Amino acid sequence: MAAPARGTTPRRRPGLRGWSGLGGGAQPYLDPAPEWRGTTVQVCGLWPFGAGSGTPTKGVPLGRDLHSGATVCCDPISWFQRAGLISNPSAFVLGQPGLGKSTVIRRMALGLAGYGVHPLIFGDLKPDYVDLIRALGGQVITLGRGRGNLNILDPGEALSAADRLTGEARRALLADAHGRRLNAVSGLITILRREPPTDREETLLAAALDVLDERHDGVPVLGDLLRVVKDAPEPMRTAALDRGSIDRYRDITERLESSLAGLLGRGRLGDTFAHPTTEPMRLDAPVCFDVSSIDDSEVMLQAAALLSCWSYGFGAVAAAHALSDAGLEPERRYFLVLDELWRVLRASSGLVERVDVLTRVNRTRGVGMAMVTHTMRDLLALPTEEDRQKASGFVERAGMVITAGQPRSEMPRLAQVVDLSQIEQQRITEWSTPPGWDTSDAAVDPPGRGNFLIKVGGRSGIAMHVDLTPSELAVNDTNKRWHARAGSTAPGPVEGGPSSVGQA
Repeated sequence: MAAPARGTTPRRRPGLRGWSGLGGGAQPYLDPAPEWRGTTVQVCGLWPFGAGSGTPTKGVPLGRDLHSGATVCCDPISWFQRAGLISNPSAFVLGQPGLGKSTVIRRMALGLAGYGVHPLIFGDLKPDYVDLIRALGGQVITLGRGRGNLNILDPGEALSAADRLTGEARRALLADAHGRRLNAVSGLITILRREPPTDREETLLAAALDVLDERHDGVPVLGDLLRVVKDAPEPMRTAALDRGSIDRYRDITERLESSLAGLLGRGRLGDTFAHPTTEPMRLDAPVCFDVSSIDDSEVMLQAAALLSCWSYGFGAVAAAHALSDAGLEPERRYFLVLDELWRVLRASSGLVERVDVLTRVNRTRGVGMAMVTHTMRDLLALPTEEDRQKASGFVERAGMVITAGQPRSEMPRLAQVVDLSQIEQQRITEWSTPPGWDTSDAAVDPPGRGNFLIKVGGRSGIAMHVDLTPSELAVNDTNKRWHARAGSTAPGPVEGGPSSVGQA
């Protein structure tokens, strides 16, 4: 250091312990600073140079982190297969209407399609996904009264696939197809009766399907199944335990005959499921079953359509993977979407069991799945405790839970199956706040539209906002009828511009 110039007074500086001298306040003794040792997770808030880890970068870019602004990448297949962040390639999505549930699923489906994964929408009631599937060059299958049929006894690709297989693979595929058809018929009877068929009736249905497989040429329909029950062949009488009395057999099968007759077009479910399948499902492209023509007042028909689409679709996926396992077809990945789950569960007691059987997709099959409903109340408002426990298992088994805004009353129910901190609960309830009382012409989005919390186990949730690109807005407008009535077909103010999500 250079010496001070001659004739100047050196600048005084405090010592290491303060200013010395009278009134200086120097501290003769310094207490040592307290020290603790801990992991970066435990003491990150105390360590001055601590910084949180970045958001996951593997998967479909969903939006931006609400705290850091970083891009959040997330989808159940990538987080399971590539990142190893979840142990089950599935997601359960919750949220109040209008906050973007279907939009976040559409973003996942669009991104996964870019990765070579085929989105499969098993029942679109609004419709929310038809435009997206068409934009991806996929197949849209229309079902409804007078618009298309889905034969629930149609094994789809299972029969043709079984003809190409041998040995145990063939037997396993046929047994899987048999079980799915039995579950589908039992499910429709459950919806029709509002109670499940008895054990004896299910045994009779299984025997009738065996008789059809052995004696019927081509693909049978429900009318053929009813005819087998009426004809009383020996396998049916043995299953009925009629003790050699045809009158006893008629008494045992009378109610079953009545229920099957109600599925042939003369009952509340119409003939949608009683005729040959109008359009078979493809396995090499995105697919959407459009059931939006079924009115919301036909609750039972909606539930039956969804359940039938799920059964048919899962069977087709099983056939595709059986062929790929045998080296006869290329390996394909699928992203299955089960939207409006609550409509099926509420249709009748006992349907939870049917859905539970359908949705237990083995993770080794290369299938990701997303189930969508509004609130936990939809799952826990079922009539029996057994159904409620099984419905809660849908959420507990999911690899990730994605929730949009929820009312405060839902927090205790959601906290039973998802580990939520008080701050996370407060954030979710704030997102359910309605928009302000704006009387101007400009529509105001709800403050929580597009905001989601991603939860995986006990980890802290990732709060994010979904941003749509301009090219996505055309396939995310779910209020087209309102725009058409206003004299415009362009996306209206419900979208809020390129930075907002569409209503779900």
